[in-house]
Amino acid sequence: MSDRFNYEELGLKVGLEIHRQLDTKKLFSPAPSELREEVDFVFERGLRPTMSELGEIDPAALEEFKKGKKYVYEGNYELSDLVYMDEEPPRGPDREALGVSLQIAYLLNAKPVDEVHFMRKIVIDGSNVSGFQRTAIIALDGRVDTPWGSVGIPTICLEEDACRIVERKEKEVIYRLDRLGIPLVEISTTPDIHHPEQAKVVAKYIGDALRATRKVKRGLGTIRQDLNVSIRGGARVEIKGVQELDMIPLIIEREVERQLNLLKIRDELRERGVKPEDIKEEIHDVTDVFQNTESKIIARTVKKGGRVLAVKIPKFRGLIGREIQPGRRLGTEMADRAKKYVRGIFHIDELPNYGISEGEVNAVVEKLGLGEEDAFVLVAAEEETAKKALLEVIQRAREAIEGVPEETRRALPDGNTQYMRPLPGKARMYPETDIPSIYIPPEEKERVKASLPELPQERVERFVREYRIDRSLAETLVNDERDELFEELVGKGVKPSLVASILVVVLKGLKKEVPIENLTEEHIRDAFDLYLNGKIAKEAFEEIFKELARHPEKTAKGVAEEKGLTLLGEEEVERIIDEVIQENIEVIKAKGMGAMGMIMGRAMAKLRGRADGKLVSSLVRKKIQELITN
Repeated sequence: MSDRFNYEELGLKVGLEIHRQLDTKKLFSPAPSELREEVDFVFERGLRPTMSELGEIDPAALEEFKKGKKYVYEGNYELSDLVYMDEEPPRGPDREALGVSLQIAYLLNAKPVDEVHFMRKIVIDGSNVSGFQRTAIIALDGRVDTPWGSVGIPTICLEEDACRIVERKEKEVIYRLDRLGIPLVEISTTPDIHHPEQAKVVAKYIGDALRATRKVKRGLGTIRQDLNVSIRGGARVEIKGVQELDMIPLIIEREVERQLNLLKIRDELRERGVKPEDIKEEIHDVTDVFQNTESKIIARTVKKGGRVLAVKIPKFRGLIGREIQPGRRLGTEMADRAKKYVRGIFHIDELPNYGISEGEVNAVVEKLGLGEEDAFVLVAAEEETAKKALLEVIQRAREAIEGVPEETRRALPDGNTQYMRPLPGKARMYPETDIPSIYIPPEEKERVKASLPELPQERVERFVREYRIDRSLAETLVNDERDELFEELVGKGVKPSLVASILVVVLKGLKKEVPIENLTEEHIRDAFDLYLNGKIAKEAFEEIFKELARHPEKTAKGVAEEKGLTLLGEEEVERIIDEVIQENIEVIKAKGMGAMGMIMGRAMAKLRGRADGKLVSSLVRKKIQELITN
């Protein structure tokens, strides 16, 4: 368990938001929910924020609008119809997606609503062509029980996924339309998670419930986990894009560390007597200081006609360079805010460095009239761009005096996080007028409730109990979603231990050699049919699967015949064993039954895949005994 901090004492609160794609057609269109690289058409759009019905503008939407970007959309005619080009009203919603959502609701102990009402959520980062995402509440008041206590699930929503990014440029983003409209379930928990490991337990339980339906997509990008984290005295921070279950505790721990360090910086700033209003929006041109600079970045910018601008940050010296997460400082947070305008900033705590000399630092200090505790931040860019970047730095410095700002952050691969945008406000939802409400009759709810699938852990326990297979094999079968195929093959008469061994051990062993993702369930069924009909030995599975993975257009029967893997008759097997015996007769006379292992190995080298191992062993033993007896 992660116990670096006393989380109870810190008042840690964590809430989860889990988004998972459903494996059905698109939510408001009969188009397939697939991803494809072929592009048939391209068009452009520009988006702007609008006021909600309350007359308010969402701050996150306003932040995106400030970037002034153009959005380019690439589409495929088969996967992107007029609905998802925003040229035709939505259809649906897809009834299968709705049914799967109800299953998920019951598996998470939630209560489905009587009527489904879709809403529009303002999104203007270009990921939705229309500038909004359609979403609806499906169920309320669910829960997950953990060793730390129960965690509530106040809402389960059904919504449409966004476009996927192809390329992000300075003033343009290129999106692919194929992902737009794939149904998503969004599951939100209450902030009743008080330990990093508890968050992982809750996320796993929810993930298990989703997978139990067999109607969720798998693979990179099909699931997105967001964390809402706060500590006492800190602020709620939303962390987006947590891909791996095992990373959840580390990301929470790192966010706790970040907030604690920001609170320490706040306290020190207050001791120094600085207030937010002390940080003036006074930007100074210090280009003349760097006329002969050795800083390549600054020299290149000035040569192109850019300027070097600076701002005084009173009482911040020594704190901008203070580490708040491993490898990240308060200055990093300032740079993240300025990134929408410039690639980076320079601050006094890291200078002299990057080609900037001590003399140049002192000249800036003198020009800005800095005291011993005062800091400065420099930006080299086109003048107006540099000013905008420094205004972002000023804003972040003011927030540092207050403590921890509420914001949305991006999860990084090392467990740290990075600023994305302000937290979205409540003024981003309004009714969807193109989709009528959908009544869910009681009999439909009862039908769904009566036919719920087993949760993965329940299925593992049943496999261990009923089929007497090793727990690790059962867990792998369930996690790899080969459990239904396993039961189907066992039902045909194959021993459970053999099926489990081939579906887990053999396939796992082939992963490094061949692309086993090419191996279909039909391939596997056909190979087992050959085995059941006495056409191949169990030793032939590995070779057959290896060839089918390389050449999925082939059949199991064809590979068996091509590779000479069809079972030999007993007479032919005996003839080959006799040959091996004669080739090694002197060894057998010298060692007796001690030669059994060697003879068995040499016989199987000639017969592997063409004879049952038990038959070979029996015949080898019999013939050695006969030889040493006579």
